[in-house]
Amino acid sequence: MRQIKIGILGLGVVGSGTVRILQENAEAISRRVGAELVVKKIAVRNLAKDRDVAVDPALLTDNPFEVIDDPEIEILAELVGGVDPCHGFLLRAIQSGKNIVTANKELMAKSGHDLLDAAQLAQKDFFLEGSVAGGIPIIAAMKESLAGNNIKEVMGIVNGTTNYILTRMTEEGADFAPTLADAQRLGYAEADPTSDVDGHDAAYKLAILSSLAFNSTVNEEKVPRQGIRHIQARDIAVARDLGYKIKLIASAQCHPDGSMQARVHPALLPNKHPLASVNDVFNAVLVRGDAVGDVMFYGRGAGSLPTGSAVVGDLIACARNIVSNATGRVGCTCYLSRPMLPSEQAQSKFYVRLHALDKPKVLASIANVYGDFDVSIESVVQRALPGDEAEIVWVTHKSREHHLLGALDVISRLPAVSKVHNWIRVEE
Repeated sequence: MRQIKIGILGLGVVGSGTVRILQENAEAISRRVGAELVVKKIAVRNLAKDRDVAVDPALLTDNPFEVIDDPEIEILAELVGGVDPCHGFLLRAIQSGKNIVTANKELMAKSGHDLLDAAQLAQKDFFLEGSVAGGIPIIAAMKESLAGNNIKEVMGIVNGTTNYILTRMTEEGADFAPTLADAQRLGYAEADPTSDVDGHDAAYKLAILSSLAFNSTVNEEKVPRQGIRHIQARDIAVARDLGYKIKLIASAQCHPDGSMQARVHPALLPNKHPLASVNDVFNAVLVRGDAVGDVMFYGRGAGSLPTGSAVVGDLIACARNIVSNATGRVGCTCYLSRPMLPSEQAQSKFYVRLHALDKPKVLASIANVYGDFDVSIESVVQRALPGDEAEIVWVTHKSREHHLLGALDVISRLPAVSKVHNWIRVEE
Protein backbone atom coordinates (compact mmCIF):
# COMPACT_ATOMS: atom_id res chain seq x y z
CA MET A 1 0.00 0.00 0.00
CA ARG A 2 1.22 3.48 -0.85
CA GLN A 3 2.47 5.65 2.01
CA ILE A 4 1.63 9.34 2.35
CA LYS A 5 4.01 11.05 4.73
CA ILE A 6 2.80 13.75 7.10
CA GLY A 7 4.71 16.41 8.99
CA ILE A 8 3.28 18.10 12.06
CA LEU A 9 4.14 21.44 13.62
CA GLY A 10 3.13 21.39 17.28
CA LEU A 11 2.38 18.60 19.73
CA GLY A 12 0.25 20.43 22.26
CA VAL A 13 -3.42 19.83 22.98
CA VAL A 14 -4.56 19.56 19.36
CA GLY A 15 -1.37 17.95 18.09
CA SER A 16 -1.54 15.23 20.74
CA GLY A 17 -5.16 14.47 19.90
CA THR A 18 -4.35 14.31 16.21
CA VAL A 19 -1.47 11.88 16.71
CA ARG A 20 -3.53 9.71 19.06
CA ILE A 21 -6.34 9.38 16.50
CA LEU A 22 -3.87 8.57 13.73
CA GLN A 23 -2.31 5.88 15.93
CA GLU A 24 -5.48 4.29 17.27
CA ASN A 25 -7.44 4.34 14.01
CA ALA A 26 -4.55 3.71 11.65
CA GLU A 27 -5.94 0.58 9.98
CA ALA A 28 -9.40 2.04 9.36
CA ILE A 29 -7.91 5.29 8.05
CA SER A 30 -5.66 3.41 5.61
CA ARG A 31 -8.62 1.47 4.24
CA ARG A 32 -10.68 4.64 3.84
CA VAL A 33 -7.91 6.50 2.06
CA GLY A 34 -6.38 3.72 0.02
CA ALA A 35 -2.97 4.66 1.39
CA GLU A 36 -1.15 4.54 4.71
CA LEU A 37 -0.78 7.87 6.52
CA VAL A 38 2.64 7.96 8.16
CA VAL A 39 3.82 10.70 10.51
CA LYS A 40 7.43 11.27 9.51
CA LYS A 41 8.40 14.25 11.65
CA ILE A 42 6.94 16.44 14.40
CA ALA A 43 8.37 19.83 15.32
CA VAL A 44 8.07 20.85 18.98
CA ARG A 45 9.38 23.71 21.09
CA ASN A 46 10.74 21.56 23.92
CA LEU A 47 12.13 18.12 23.19
CA ALA A 48 12.27 17.23 26.90
CA LYS A 49 8.62 17.96 27.67
CA ASP A 50 6.36 15.14 28.85
CA ARG A 51 3.73 14.32 26.20
CA ASP A 52 0.08 13.33 26.46
CA VAL A 53 0.61 10.77 23.72
CA ALA A 54 3.28 8.12 23.18
CA VAL A 55 5.56 9.23 20.35
CA ASP A 56 8.85 7.78 19.15
CA PRO A 57 11.46 10.38 20.23
CA ALA A 58 13.17 9.91 16.87
CA LEU A 59 10.18 11.63 15.23
CA LEU A 60 10.65 14.82 17.24
CA THR A 61 12.70 17.86 16.31
CA ASP A 62 12.94 21.37 17.64
CA ASN A 63 13.75 22.70 14.17
CA PRO A 64 10.51 23.35 12.23
CA PHE A 65 12.38 23.57 8.94
CA GLU A 66 13.33 19.89 9.21
CA VAL A 67 9.61 19.30 8.69
CA ILE A 68 8.81 22.15 6.31
CA ASP A 69 11.70 21.43 3.92
CA ASP A 70 11.55 17.62 3.95
CA PRO A 71 10.82 16.62 0.33
CA GLU A 72 9.20 13.31 1.35
CA ILE A 73 6.48 15.01 3.40
CA GLU A 74 3.37 15.61 1.28
CA ILE A 75 1.04 17.08 3.92
CA LEU A 76 1.99 19.59 6.61
CA ALA A 77 -0.33 19.93 9.61
CA GLU A 78 0.20 23.26 11.37
CA LEU A 79 -1.08 22.92 14.95
CA VAL A 80 0.93 25.64 16.69
CA GLY A 81 -1.39 28.64 16.62
CA GLY A 82 -0.84 32.38 16.26
CA VAL A 83 0.11 34.42 13.21
CA ASP A 84 3.89 34.59 13.52
CA PRO A 85 5.89 32.58 12.67
CA CYS A 86 3.15 30.28 11.32
CA HIS A 87 2.30 32.48 8.35
CA GLY A 88 5.87 32.27 7.09
CA PHE A 89 6.04 28.55 7.84
CA LEU A 90 2.98 27.82 5.72
CA LEU A 91 4.00 30.01 2.80
CA ARG A 92 7.37 28.27 2.70
CA ALA A 93 5.71 24.85 2.95
CA ILE A 94 3.36 25.64 0.06
CA GLN A 95 6.25 26.90 -2.04
CA SER A 96 8.12 23.67 -1.31
CA GLY A 97 5.21 21.63 -2.67
CA LYS A 98 3.27 20.65 0.42
CA ASN A 99 -0.46 20.43 1.01
CA ILE A 100 -1.63 22.17 4.18
CA VAL A 101 -3.93 21.32 7.07
CA THR A 102 -4.30 23.88 9.86
CA ALA A 103 -6.37 24.46 12.99
CA ASN A 104 -5.12 28.05 13.36
CA LYS A 105 -8.16 30.33 13.65
CA GLU A 106 -6.22 33.53 14.31
CA LEU A 107 -3.96 33.04 11.31
CA MET A 108 -6.86 32.22 8.99
CA ALA A 109 -8.94 35.16 10.22
CA LYS A 110 -6.09 37.63 9.76
CA SER A 111 -4.09 36.28 6.82
CA GLY A 112 -6.01 33.35 5.40
CA HIS A 113 -6.75 34.88 2.01
CA ASP A 114 -3.14 35.09 0.81
CA LEU A 115 -2.36 31.58 2.08
CA LEU A 116 -5.33 30.14 0.20
CA ASP A 117 -4.31 32.05 -2.92
CA ALA A 118 -0.76 30.71 -2.64
CA ALA A 119 -2.04 27.15 -2.28
CA GLN A 120 -4.33 27.53 -5.28
CA LEU A 121 -1.50 28.94 -7.39
CA ALA A 122 0.67 25.98 -6.41
CA GLN A 123 -2.18 23.51 -7.10
CA LYS A 124 -2.07 22.33 -3.49
CA ASP A 125 -4.82 21.61 -0.98
CA PHE A 126 -5.42 23.84 2.01
CA PHE A 127 -7.78 22.54 4.72
CA LEU A 128 -8.85 24.40 7.87
CA GLU A 129 -11.73 22.50 9.49
CA GLY A 130 -10.10 22.50 12.91
CA SER A 131 -9.92 26.29 13.00
CA VAL A 132 -13.63 26.73 13.81
CA ALA A 133 -15.83 24.94 16.34
CA GLY A 134 -13.56 22.01 17.16
CA GLY A 135 -15.06 18.71 16.06
CA ILE A 136 -18.11 20.22 14.35
CA PRO A 137 -17.73 19.74 10.55
CA ILE A 138 -19.09 23.18 9.70
CA ILE A 139 -16.48 24.28 7.15
CA ALA A 140 -16.77 21.16 4.99
CA ALA A 141 -20.56 21.47 5.12
CA MET A 142 -20.49 25.08 3.96
CA LYS A 143 -17.93 24.47 1.21
CA GLU A 144 -19.52 21.27 -0.08
CA SER A 145 -22.95 20.14 1.16
CA LEU A 146 -24.39 23.67 1.24
CA ALA A 147 -22.57 24.95 -1.85
CA GLY A 148 -25.81 25.05 -3.84
CA ASN A 149 -27.32 27.60 -1.47
CA ASN A 150 -27.08 31.33 -1.18
CA ILE A 151 -26.34 31.62 2.52
CA LYS A 152 -28.31 34.42 4.14
CA GLU A 153 -27.17 34.15 7.73
CA VAL A 154 -24.70 32.38 9.99
CA MET A 155 -25.24 32.54 13.73
CA GLY A 156 -23.53 30.53 16.40
CA ILE A 157 -22.10 29.91 19.82
CA VAL A 158 -18.46 29.31 18.92
CA ASN A 159 -16.57 29.86 22.17
CA GLY A 160 -16.83 27.13 24.78
CA THR A 161 -15.25 29.12 27.62
CA THR A 162 -17.81 31.92 27.56
CA ASN A 163 -20.67 29.49 27.04
CA TYR A 164 -19.53 27.53 30.09
CA ILE A 165 -19.32 30.72 32.17
CA LEU A 166 -22.76 31.96 31.08
CA THR A 167 -24.27 28.51 31.68
CA ARG A 168 -22.90 28.45 35.22
CA MET A 169 -24.09 31.99 35.87
CA THR A 170 -27.55 31.00 34.64
CA GLU A 171 -27.78 27.81 36.67
CA GLU A 172 -26.24 29.12 39.89
CA GLY A 173 -27.14 32.82 39.91
CA ALA A 174 -23.44 33.66 40.24
CA ASP A 175 -21.68 36.78 39.02
CA PHE A 176 -19.04 36.85 36.31
CA ALA A 177 -15.80 37.19 38.32
CA PRO A 178 -16.19 34.18 40.65
CA THR A 179 -17.51 32.04 37.80
CA LEU A 180 -14.50 32.92 35.65
CA ALA A 181 -12.14 32.09 38.53
CA ASP A 182 -13.81 28.71 38.95
CA ALA A 183 -13.60 28.04 35.21
CA GLN A 184 -9.87 28.81 35.33
CA ARG A 185 -9.41 26.44 38.27
CA LEU A 186 -11.18 23.65 36.35
CA GLY A 187 -9.17 24.28 33.18
CA TYR A 188 -12.07 25.61 31.11
CA ALA A 189 -10.56 29.11 30.92
CA GLU A 190 -6.99 30.25 30.28
CA ALA A 191 -4.92 32.05 32.91
CA ASP A 192 -5.26 35.07 30.61
CA PRO A 193 -8.90 34.80 29.47
CA THR A 194 -8.88 37.96 27.34
CA SER A 195 -9.22 36.28 23.95
CA ASP A 196 -12.24 34.32 25.12
CA VAL A 197 -14.18 36.65 27.41
CA ASP A 198 -13.60 39.79 25.31
CA GLY A 199 -14.79 38.12 22.11
CA HIS A 200 -11.53 37.91 20.12
CA ASP A 201 -11.68 34.13 19.72
CA ALA A 202 -15.28 34.23 18.52
CA ALA A 203 -14.46 37.10 16.13
CA TYR A 204 -11.67 35.04 14.52
CA LYS A 205 -14.07 32.17 13.94
CA LEU A 206 -16.85 34.41 12.67
CA ALA A 207 -14.49 36.06 10.18
CA ILE A 208 -13.74 32.61 8.75
CA LEU A 209 -17.37 31.47 8.70
CA SER A 210 -18.73 34.66 7.15
CA SER A 211 -16.00 34.67 4.49
CA LEU A 212 -17.05 31.15 3.50
CA ALA A 213 -20.76 31.85 3.75
CA PHE A 214 -20.82 35.02 1.67
CA ASN A 215 -17.84 34.36 -0.66
CA SER A 216 -16.19 37.62 0.38
CA THR A 217 -13.13 38.07 2.58
CA VAL A 218 -13.96 39.28 6.08
CA ASN A 219 -10.98 40.34 8.16
CA GLU A 220 -11.45 39.93 11.90
CA GLU A 221 -10.54 43.60 12.41
CA LYS A 222 -13.78 44.46 10.62
CA VAL A 223 -15.87 42.40 13.05
CA PRO A 224 -17.21 44.55 15.92
CA ARG A 225 -17.07 42.60 19.15
CA GLN A 226 -18.33 42.86 22.68
CA GLY A 227 -17.43 40.36 25.38
CA ILE A 228 -19.22 39.17 28.50
CA ARG A 229 -17.37 40.90 31.34
CA HIS A 230 -20.27 43.33 31.84
CA ILE A 231 -22.96 40.64 32.13
CA GLN A 232 -24.33 40.57 35.67
CA ALA A 233 -26.24 37.91 37.55
CA ARG A 234 -29.20 40.28 37.76
CA ASP A 235 -29.33 40.58 33.96
CA ILE A 236 -29.47 36.80 33.64
CA ALA A 237 -32.25 36.60 36.25
CA VAL A 238 -34.29 39.33 34.54
CA ALA A 239 -33.75 37.69 31.15
CA ARG A 240 -35.05 34.41 32.57
CA ASP A 241 -38.19 36.15 33.86
CA LEU A 242 -38.73 37.61 30.38
CA GLY A 243 -38.32 34.21 28.70
CA TYR A 244 -34.74 34.59 27.47
CA LYS A 245 -31.23 33.21 28.00
CA ILE A 246 -28.07 35.27 27.57
CA LYS A 247 -25.45 33.82 25.22
CA LEU A 248 -22.34 35.14 23.47
CA ILE A 249 -23.39 35.12 19.83
CA ALA A 250 -21.31 35.29 16.66
CA SER A 251 -23.66 36.51 13.96
CA ALA A 252 -23.33 37.47 10.28
CA GLN A 253 -25.93 38.35 7.66
CA CYS A 254 -25.93 38.98 3.93
CA HIS A 255 -28.50 41.59 2.90
CA PRO A 256 -30.51 41.74 -0.34
CA ASP A 257 -28.44 44.71 -1.55
CA GLY A 258 -25.28 42.57 -1.36
CA SER A 259 -23.86 44.17 1.77
CA MET A 260 -23.02 42.09 4.80
CA GLN A 261 -22.57 42.60 8.49
CA ALA A 262 -20.87 40.56 11.18
CA ARG A 263 -20.47 41.03 14.90
CA VAL A 264 -19.82 39.21 18.18
CA HIS A 265 -21.98 40.22 21.13
CA PRO A 266 -23.91 38.92 24.12
CA ALA A 267 -27.60 38.61 23.31
CA LEU A 268 -30.88 37.66 24.89
CA LEU A 269 -32.16 34.61 23.01
CA PRO A 270 -35.79 33.48 23.36
CA ASN A 271 -35.96 30.15 25.18
CA LYS A 272 -37.42 28.57 22.03
CA HIS A 273 -34.41 29.62 19.92
CA PRO A 274 -32.31 26.58 18.86
CA LEU A 275 -29.12 28.13 20.28
CA ALA A 276 -30.68 28.85 23.68
CA SER A 277 -30.37 25.18 24.68
CA VAL A 278 -26.64 24.98 23.86
CA ASN A 279 -24.93 24.81 27.25
CA ASP A 280 -21.57 24.31 28.96
CA VAL A 281 -18.55 23.99 26.63
CA PHE A 282 -20.60 22.90 23.63
CA ASN A 283 -20.73 24.92 20.41
CA ALA A 284 -23.39 25.20 17.73
CA VAL A 285 -23.67 26.97 14.39
CA LEU A 286 -27.00 27.80 12.74
CA VAL A 287 -26.87 28.32 8.97
CA ARG A 288 -29.75 29.79 6.96
CA GLY A 289 -29.75 29.04 3.23
CA ASP A 290 -32.21 30.00 0.52
CA ALA A 291 -32.79 26.37 -0.45
CA VAL A 292 -32.08 24.29 2.65
CA GLY A 293 -33.67 26.66 5.15
CA ASP A 294 -32.26 26.46 8.67
CA VAL A 295 -29.72 23.79 9.61
CA MET A 296 -27.81 23.60 12.89
CA PHE A 297 -24.51 21.90 13.64
CA TYR A 298 -23.82 21.00 17.29
CA GLY A 299 -20.97 19.42 19.19
CA ARG A 300 -17.83 19.90 21.22
CA GLY A 301 -16.14 23.08 20.10
CA ALA A 302 -12.68 22.50 21.53
CA GLY A 303 -10.43 19.92 23.13
CA SER A 304 -7.72 17.51 22.13
CA LEU A 305 -9.79 14.77 20.51
CA PRO A 306 -12.69 16.83 19.08
CA THR A 307 -10.35 19.25 17.30
CA GLY A 308 -7.99 16.39 16.51
CA SER A 309 -10.94 14.68 14.82
CA ALA A 310 -11.38 17.69 12.54
CA VAL A 311 -7.67 17.74 11.72
CA VAL A 312 -7.58 14.03 10.92
CA GLY A 313 -10.68 14.42 8.77
CA ASP A 314 -8.80 17.06 6.77
CA LEU A 315 -5.73 14.83 6.55
CA ILE A 316 -7.90 12.04 5.14
CA ALA A 317 -9.58 14.35 2.62
CA CYS A 318 -6.20 15.67 1.51
CA ALA A 319 -4.71 12.18 1.27
CA ARG A 320 -7.62 11.02 -0.89
CA ASN A 321 -6.96 13.92 -3.24
CA ILE A 322 -3.28 12.99 -3.42
CA VAL A 323 -4.19 9.38 -4.25
CA SER A 324 -6.59 10.62 -6.95
CA ASN A 325 -4.08 13.19 -8.24
CA ALA A 326 -6.70 15.88 -7.60
CA THR A 327 -5.13 18.37 -5.20
CA GLY A 328 -5.70 22.09 -5.57
CA ARG A 329 -9.14 21.80 -7.17
CA VAL A 330 -10.91 24.29 -4.86
CA GLY A 331 -8.96 27.15 -3.35
CA CYS A 332 -10.25 30.35 -1.85
CA THR A 333 -13.97 30.78 -2.54
CA CYS A 334 -13.97 34.52 -1.75
CA TYR A 335 -14.56 35.62 -5.33
CA LEU A 336 -16.76 38.59 -4.37
CA SER A 337 -15.98 41.88 -2.66
CA ARG A 338 -19.04 42.71 -0.61
CA PRO A 339 -19.27 45.98 1.34
CA MET A 340 -19.44 45.66 5.11
CA LEU A 341 -22.42 47.47 6.60
CA PRO A 342 -21.16 50.02 9.15
CA SER A 343 -22.03 48.93 12.68
CA GLU A 344 -23.89 52.17 13.33
CA GLN A 345 -26.36 51.24 10.58
CA ALA A 346 -27.12 47.81 12.02
CA GLN A 347 -30.46 47.41 13.76
CA SER A 348 -31.43 45.28 16.73
CA LYS A 349 -33.88 45.04 19.55
CA PHE A 350 -32.30 45.99 22.86
CA TYR A 351 -32.70 45.21 26.54
CA VAL A 352 -31.93 48.07 28.95
CA ARG A 353 -31.87 47.83 32.76
CA LEU A 354 -31.63 50.93 34.94
CA HIS A 355 -32.45 52.26 38.40
CA ALA A 356 -34.47 55.45 38.81
CA LEU A 357 -36.62 57.25 41.37
CA ASP A 358 -39.99 55.59 41.87
CA LYS A 359 -42.01 58.75 41.37
CA PRO A 360 -44.69 60.04 38.97
CA LYS A 361 -43.54 61.25 35.54
CA VAL A 362 -40.12 59.55 35.77
CA LEU A 363 -41.12 56.75 33.41
CA ALA A 364 -42.58 59.26 30.99
CA SER A 365 -39.47 61.44 31.06
CA ILE A 366 -37.28 58.47 30.16
CA ALA A 367 -39.68 57.36 27.42
CA ASN A 368 -39.58 60.85 25.94
CA VAL A 369 -35.81 60.62 25.57
CA TYR A 370 -36.12 57.32 23.74
CA GLY A 371 -38.60 58.98 21.41
CA ASP A 372 -36.24 61.88 20.76
CA PHE A 373 -33.69 59.36 19.45
CA ASP A 374 -36.16 57.34 17.35
CA VAL A 375 -36.06 54.38 19.74
CA SER A 376 -39.47 52.72 19.99
CA ILE A 377 -40.38 50.76 23.13
CA GLU A 378 -41.81 47.25 22.89
CA SER A 379 -42.23 46.60 26.61
CA VAL A 380 -41.32 47.98 30.02
CA VAL A 381 -41.30 46.26 33.41
CA GLN A 382 -40.90 48.17 36.67
CA ARG A 383 -40.01 46.59 40.02
CA ALA A 384 -39.97 48.47 43.30
CA LEU A 385 -36.69 48.48 45.22
CA PRO A 386 -36.06 49.19 48.91
CA GLY A 387 -36.13 52.94 49.49
CA ASP A 388 -37.43 55.32 46.87
CA GLU A 389 -36.05 53.69 43.72
CA ALA A 390 -37.31 51.22 41.15
CA GLU A 391 -35.63 48.89 38.69
CA ILE A 392 -36.91 49.55 35.18
CA VAL A 393 -36.32 47.09 32.34
CA TRP A 394 -37.01 48.18 28.79
CA VAL A 395 -37.11 46.08 25.62
CA THR A 396 -37.05 48.17 22.46
CA HIS A 397 -38.27 47.51 18.97
CA LYS A 398 -35.53 47.27 16.34
CA SER A 399 -33.41 50.39 16.54
CA ARG A 400 -30.01 51.56 15.39
CA GLU A 401 -27.29 51.10 17.99
CA HIS A 402 -26.07 54.68 17.83
CA HIS A 403 -29.62 55.90 18.42
CA LEU A 404 -29.88 53.76 21.55
CA LEU A 405 -26.49 54.85 22.85
CA GLY A 406 -27.37 58.48 22.28
CA ALA A 407 -30.58 58.02 24.23
CA LEU A 408 -28.81 56.23 27.09
CA ASP A 409 -26.22 59.00 27.32
CA VAL A 410 -29.01 61.50 27.94
CA ILE A 411 -31.01 59.16 30.18
CA SER A 412 -27.98 58.46 32.39
CA ARG A 413 -27.77 62.20 33.13
CA LEU A 414 -31.41 62.66 34.09
CA PRO A 415 -31.72 63.70 37.77
CA ALA A 416 -34.19 60.89 38.45
CA VAL A 417 -31.90 58.15 37.06
CA SER A 418 -29.30 56.81 39.47
CA LYS A 419 -27.64 54.33 37.09
CA VAL A 420 -28.02 52.66 33.71
CA HIS A 421 -26.79 49.19 34.65
CA ASN A 422 -26.68 47.45 31.29
CA TRP A 423 -27.85 47.25 27.70
CA ILE A 424 -27.78 44.03 25.69
CA ARG A 425 -28.99 43.09 22.23
CA VAL A 426 -32.09 40.94 21.85
CA GLU A 427 -32.27 38.32 19.09
CA GLU A 428 -35.53 36.98 17.71
